[in-house]
Amino acid sequence: MGERIRGVPVHDHGHGDAGAGRRAGIVIASTRAATGVYTDQTGPVIADWLAEHGFEVVPPAVVPDGPSVGAAIRALLAMEPAVIITSGGTGLSPDDTTPEQTLPLLDREVPGVVEAIRRVGSHKAPTSVLTRGHAGTAGKTFIVNLPGSPAGVMDGLAVLDPILGHICGQLEGGHGH
Repeated sequence: MGERIRGVPVHDHGHGDAGAGRRAGIVIASTRAATGVYTDQTGPVIADWLAEHGFEVVPPAVVPDGPSVGAAIRALLAMEPAVIITSGGTGLSPDDTTPEQTLPLLDREVPGVVEAIRRVGSHKAPTSVLTRGHAGTAGKTFIVNLPGSPAGVMDGLAVLDPILGHICGQLEGGHGH
């Protein structure tokens, strides 16, 4: 195992520069953070992790739960990033609608990614199985919904660590398997 970025292990699987020359966007779905009730803790973790992996990171968009999430994802898609990572809005509260905002934007789903994130989290917190979310592609952009908790984000990034470079390469037309 290599170094750690904000507590998230960074493994060197030949993908340490997964983002070299690639842009990434972040959407934080949190009404409380968007209105200043508290400071978002997950955006900086995701941004640091992406930067460590060589991505040019667009500053995180912190938006209220609901339609603002879909609007923020669409705005990022117009910039044609390689990756968009969302955090928050994946639970069962009435305003947790990040999955519903994300799904219509996807061309293809990649359910194994979210399944792996839930599986990793369930070993630490049984409630992680309640996390809803999607992973998939919109054109050449990979989108994944991560939970809103810092621990859930770290679990998600640990799952993405060895595969994100491969995903980006395939979306760019690489045929490596």
